[in-house]
Amino acid sequence: MAVVRVRLCHGSLTKMSSLAIRVAAATSSVLLTSWPEGSCRLISRLYLDTATLIWNGNGIEGKDNIQKFWTDLPPSDHSIFTLDAQPITGPEMADQLTFLVKVGGQVKYDDKISKSFSQCFLITAMGDKWKIVSDCFRVQEILEN
Repeated sequence: MAVVRVRLCHGSLTKMSSLAIRVAAATSSVLLTSWPEGSCRLISRLYLDTATLIWNGNGIEGKDNIQKFWTDLPPSDHSIFTLDAQPITGPEMADQLTFLVKVGGQVKYDDKISKSFSQCFLITAMGDKWKIVSDCFRVQEILEN
């Protein structure tokens, strides 16, 4: 299970910001939980049909392709150390409830060493469900001279 620590800044939160944090924490916890091999077969339910995933610079389009990609990954264990969620507002959003979520932490694949990762995803309300519109995940590699 992912460890979720949320640090709130700047005093009181609006209802929308509070909702953003709750949605972000719940989605990140499900998305980045420990995935034993083959157990992430329902992950496509988190994504819109037309969602995009950028994984370490490689693009994957559509929830079915994203599902296949996640399923093909080796077993992993994620620890979430930072989480931030911001409501996206403005005239172009109309009444569509949407949040930008940023996550940081450590990931370990199989028995390899842990590496830092960062993830940024856009999530929107679709009826009573939340769906990921776009997702960008990057493992942070140490540069060698």
